Amino acid sequence: MRATLMYGAGDVRVENVPDPTIRQPTDAVVRVVRSCVCGSDLWPYGSLPATEQGQRMGHEFLGVVEELGSDVSGLKRGDLVVAPFLWADNTCDFCTEGLHTSCRHGGSWGRDGVDGGQGEAVRVPQAQGTLVKLPVAEDSALLPSLLTLSDVFCTGHHCAVTAGVDPRTTVTVIGDGAVGLSAVLAARRLGAERIVLMGRHKDRTDLGRDFGATDIVAERGEEGIERVRELTGGDGTHTVLECVGTLPALETGLGVVRDGGTVSRVGVPQYGEVPLGFPEFMKNLTLTGGVAPARAYIGELLPDVLEGRIEPGRVFDRTVGLDDVPDGYRAMADREALKVLVQP
Repeated sequence: MRATLMYGAGDVRVENVPDPTIRQPTDAVVRVVRSCVCGSDLWPYGSLPATEQGQRMGHEFLGVVEELGSDVSGLKRGDLVVAPFLWADNTCDFCTEGLHTSCRHGGSWGRDGVDGGQGEAVRVPQAQGTLVKLPVAEDSALLPSLLTLSDVFCTGHHCAVTAGVDPRTTVTVIGDGAVGLSAVLAARRLGAERIVLMGRHKDRTDLGRDFGATDIVAERGEEGIERVRELTGGDGTHTVLECVGTLPALETGLGVVRDGGTVSRVGVPQYGEVPLGFPEFMKNLTLTGGVAPARAYIGELLPDVLEGRIEPGRVFDRTVGLDDVPDGYRAMADREALKVLVQP
C-alpha cells in the first residue's frame, strides 16, 4: 500500500510500504476513507532533521473495518469508524477517568511499528477501545465534520472545557488556524455569547464569525492586548483559549485574561518555560489545557454533528488525493490552505 512519510523538514513523500496485518488479537485493519494534515504536522515540516528511514505521518482518519483480531468485539467488517489521534484501550484507570491520552496501554500513530493515518490503510492497536462506529455511509456528506472528531474539533472543545467556558464567561481565542476556529465553535456551543477571535487572515476570521466570534482583533503583541482590553472595558476576558503554541501567543493570553481568569493552552508548545511570575500570581490566574483526550469527547459531540447543529468540517478548504499530500503540506505551511482533507 501507499503511505506518507516525512524524511526531514520540507521533505514529504508518498511511498509503498508493507500492507497492514493483524499482529495482536486486539488489532483491526482499517481502510482509510478520509484523512487530513494537522497543524501540528507543520512543526516537524519546518524543523525535522533529515533522516534516511522517514517517519510515518498522519493521526486523524476515518475508515472502514477490513479485518478484526479475535479479541475485538462490538465491531464488524464493513463498519465505518473514526479513530482518535491517540489509540487507547478505553478500560484502564486513566481511560475510565476520561484521560485516554495517558492510557497505560495506548500510543501514537506512526510510531513503534504502527501505521500513520495518511495512507491507504492502518493497523489499529486496541481497536475495540479506540475505534468509534459511525452510523453513516462512507459517501456521506458529513464525513469532513465527522473527521474533525478525530482531533481538531475535540481539541478546540478540550480547550473550551478546561478553561471553564459557559454562558457566563467571556472568551478570547488566540489563533485563526483550524484549532482556533474549532475553539470558537466549541465556545459558542457551550453558550459563550462574547467571543473575541485574535487573527488577521480575513477568510479565516470570516469563518470564525460564522462559528460564533463576536469580535475580531487583528493586532498582535501589546497592541493586540490593548485592543482586547478596550473591547472588554479594560478588564480582559474570563477565559482565554490559546491555540497556537508559541511563547508570544501565551504571553498575549496572559495579557488579555481577566483577574481570576483562566488561560487554556492546546497549541503544541514550542517553548520550555511559562512566564508565571509575581504579576500573574497577584492576578490569581489559572493555566490549564494540554493534549485533548479526543476519545472521551466523541460520544458527546457526535450527535450534534450527525444532526447538523454544528459543522466543524468547514475548516477543510482543500481536498487532495494521496499523491498530492506533499503539496498539501506546502499549501498549509504557506498559508494557502487552512486545513487539507486527504481522500486516498
